[in-house]
Amino acid sequence: MNISIRLEEQNDYRDVEFLTREAFWNVYQPGCVEHLLVHKLRNVPAFVKGLSFVACNGAKILGNIVYSKAKIINGKNKEFEVLCMGPIGVLPSYQGQGIGSLLMNYSVEKAKQLGHRAIIIFGNPNYYHRFGFVNAKEYGIQTPTGENFEEFMALELYDRGLNGISGRFYADQVFKIEQDELEIFEKEFPPKEKLVTETQLK
Repeated sequence: MNISIRLEEQNDYRDVEFLTREAFWNVYQPGCVEHLLVHKLRNVPAFVKGLSFVACNGAKILGNIVYSKAKIINGKNKEFEVLCMGPIGVLPSYQGQGIGSLLMNYSVEKAKQLGHRAIIIFGNPNYYHRFGFVNAKEYGIQTPTGENFEEFMALELYDRGLNGISGRFYADQVFKIEQDELEIFEKEFPPKEKLVTETQLK
C-alpha cells in the first residue's frame, strides 16, 4: 500500500464525510456527530483550509485530518490564537496501519511551517503522547470550565510557543452540534444501526 497525503479538495467532501462517519460510528455515542462537524467546519472562518489533508491509496481516500482556529483567553481577557485539531479519521478497515500517524506527523510539520504557535486537542493520551502532546496543565491552560485532565493536551509548535500564555481554551462555536441538525444531515447517508456500548452507559 502506497499512502500519499495531499490537501483536501472540494470534490473530496462527501467521501471525507462518509469516511468520518464510518470511523466514528458508535465509538463515543450511538451514531456520531463528527461527519456533520467536518461538513460544518469548512464553512466557518475558523477553518484552516491549508491544514485539511487526506491520506490516499491511489484514488481512494483512507483518512483525513482537519484543523480550526481556537483561542486561549487569560485572566486579563487577552486572546491568543492557537490551533484545534480534529476530527482525524481513518476508515475502520485501514485502522492500525499507521495512516493516522502519517496524517498527524505531516500536518504538525505543515502547521509549524505556517507559523502557528500550538495545537490543543481532546484525545487519547496513550496515542497523542507519541507526537509530543502533554497535559495542557503544564502550560497553565484549562478547559472553558477551568478543568484539566489527561485527555486535554497541548503541543508547542516551536520553542516557547506558549511562553507567557495561559488561561482557558475555547474552540469555535461550530463544535456545538444540535440534535435536530444532525438528524437532518444523517438522512443524506445510508442507514446504520446505532448501538449503545458499555462505555457509553458509564
